[in-house]
Amino acid sequence: MVPLAEAWRSGANSWTTAQRQSFANDLTRPQLIAVTDNVNQSKGDQDPATWLPSRTAYRCTYVRAWVQVKYYYKLKIDSAEKTALNSVLSGC
Repeated sequence: MVPLAEAWRSGANSWTTAQRQSFANDLTRPQLIAVTDNVNQSKGDQDPATWLPSRTAYRCTYVRAWVQVKYYYKLKIDSAEKTALNSVLSGC
């Protein structure tokens, strides 16, 4: 869900190795989701300010999960990201 590079920019750079491994392998939150290689390549390390799922019906689910992961791991949300999240969530 939250790419490793995005997590790093959002605060994971101060984590221990164990914390980073826990994040990367977390199956209990919506952190790891099986997607096609095309979707994964399209998303890259972008946050919702620059990438959202093409299926508009899935965007609310995606953004809620994004917020849940960021909150749980105490990762920062930048202003553009926050604007995009609020924009999607206001239509849910």
